[in-house]
Amino acid sequence: MKFCAKCGKEIRDEAVICVHCGCAVTPPDAPSNTNDASNTGFFLLGFFLPLAGLILYLINKDTSPKKAKSAGKGALIGLIASVAASVLYLIFWMAIYGTIVGSILGSLM
Repeated sequence: MKFCAKCGKEIRDEAVICVHCGCAVTPPDAPSNTNDASNTGFFLLGFFLPLAGLILYLINKDTSPKKAKSAGKGALIGLIASVAASVLYLIFWMAIYGTIVGSILGSLM
């Protein structure tokens, strides 16, 4: 006996449709996606171009979930890294600008 993926109730092994909820049941001999594996290329593309990583995630999430997860992780990590780099860049230039402005104002007074 197997269980329905939607309602969780027990159904016959040869069932095509769940008798409890009417949901279609995946046949046991359905071919799995053997070409689906984590992909470093998708991760790197997502890291350097987060929008492309998001698009790859949305396109592949149903057909190749591992590749989609790699692209999504890369996009998320890339986005966080770019925000952190922007904040550090802003702090650095504010410190430099503050030092320059302070020295100019100090010399004027």
